[in-house]
Amino acid sequence: MNLAKPRIDVGLFTNNLEAMLAFYQKEVGLPFDHVLPLGGGRQQHRHDLLGSVLKINASREPIADRAPSGYRELLIAREGLLGPKRLADPDGNLVTLVPPGAFGITRIGVKLGVRDTAAHRRFYAVALGLPDVPEAGGDSFLCGDSVILIENDPKAPSDASMEGTGFRYLTIQVFKTDEEHAGILARGGREGLAPQTLGSVARISFVRDPDGNWIEISQRASLTGSLD
Repeated sequence: MNLAKPRIDVGLFTNNLEAMLAFYQKEVGLPFDHVLPLGGGRQQHRHDLLGSVLKINASREPIADRAPSGYRELLIAREGLLGPKRLADPDGNLVTLVPPGAFGITRIGVKLGVRDTAAHRRFYAVALGLPDVPEAGGDSFLCGDSVILIENDPKAPSDASMEGTGFRYLTIQVFKTDEEHAGILARGGREGLAPQTLGSVARISFVRDPDGNWIEISQRASLTGSLD
């Protein structure tokens, strides 16, 4: 993929907004950026995550309580640590601070529980065209300088929902959403949402991995200069 930003963004949903904001801003130390209205009573509270964006999505209506997605854990590189520091946010999502270089992570990583590691290796290597992390033995992939780590988990979802609380999607910023979306489908990916334009902000689509986890393909005007 032709990346417009050399790292992924991470999206989660919550019914516990104030406590979640306090945790990520004060305990984890992420700078708040701005609130993006999403329509329908939803707002996205965007935080800088070492150049990535943590998107904390909340709604005036309660978000459904659904089974978790395969996105299990957010890992954040933090200077000065001798080993991992494991935390859980107020919703129970796992957040681990790690020494830079652990698991090949220099900024952030996302750990993904999957039912079939071979199928996911094919998806990330072929459909998305991401290189692997050499020291990780073929089960971790680089999207720019972000690391996606896959682990076998027999309890992982077979058809992960985009709805529900917790970590629900990753965002990959590209220069041409339509081209990248079509290429992913041609190489074996599954469509979640066909490309559409969100005002003057972005052109987006969604694809899904073999377990149905959602990945947003985003052409953001602030990065690419154009939505054409």
